[in-house]
Amino acid sequence: MTIANEKSKSITTLLNGTIASIKNVVPIQHEVNGPQLLQNALKVQFGVLIGITGDLRGKLVLTGDTKVFGGIGEAMFGMPLEGEMLSSFSGELGNMIAGGLSTNIIESGIKTDITAPTIMEGSTSLSGYEKAIHLTAAFESVGELDIYLLVD
Repeated sequence: MTIANEKSKSITTLLNGTIASIKNVVPIQHEVNGPQLLQNALKVQFGVLIGITGDLRGKLVLTGDTKVFGGIGEAMFGMPLEGEMLSSFSGELGNMIAGGLSTNIIESGIKTDITAPTIMEGSTSLSGYEKAIHLTAAFESVGELDIYLLVD
């Protein structure tokens, strides 16, 4: 198998592991659209970034309106989240999804670890990655969460 084919297979495994992790972590009915390559720098108003190290290197970025993160938090914990609690929850949501991703892909022989979450608030632009893959998870009655896998 060529290096390009191995990398493509690894990225597919990452995508599938991410989708499975979201399904396990978030208790809200949702649909995930097919992956798309991001052509420009990633612009973020609110989100969380988790670094991925090990056999594959990159970042998992979850972005969306604060109301989406708050709605997911309320579904998980039964109470509205705002301010510092919302920021803290958003980081923990990123940790849970990235941790689930790492667990899911180990079965495919890909060993990874995750970094502590970085919360992004305000106008942020991310660049400097080799490839960016974008998915959107539409959560019933909550809204859309954009998921980016930035591969180094």
